Amino acid sequence: MSDVRWLNADEQRIWRGFMTAVTKFTEHLDRQLQRDSRMPVAYYEILVALSEAPGRSLRMSELALVCHSSRSRLSHAVAKLEKEGWVQRQACPSDRRGSIAVLTDRGFAVLEAATPGHVTAVREHLFDVLTPDQLRSLEDISRAIEKGLQTECAQVRAEIGEF
Repeated sequence: MSDVRWLNADEQRIWRGFMTAVTKFTEHLDRQLQRDSRMPVAYYEILVALSEAPGRSLRMSELALVCHSSRSRLSHAVAKLEKEGWVQRQACPSDRRGSIAVLTDRGFAVLEAATPGHVTAVREHLFDVLTPDQLRSLEDISRAIEKGLQTECAQVRAEIGEF
């Protein structure tokens, strides 16, 4: 372990602050959606992704990528959304192994009802607490972190046969 680049005290403080902020923010959004719309944030993200897709539908593999989810986790979530009547799975006409998730009218109505409260929570706890300069920095930082992980994440997905 001599080649490990251990975090110094300042880095440790920054890391823990970042993780605490991300965790608390995500937990708050999840609680708000559960309270107001009886759905976890992961389901909301699936509904949003489908609502923004052409024909309100995506192949399950594409939906998993868009939602940053494993196929198995997404399949489980979509099964729950199907039971609610919010999403419907259809066979993929071009690939017998694939399936397509389709946002139903009922699912779209649920999403429309949930969105004002969700957007309010995001605005109040992200945009309203940061200055315009901080928001630009957050955007730059987020892009840098994502870019730094793209290659490694793609390799891991390929190794485990996820995508």
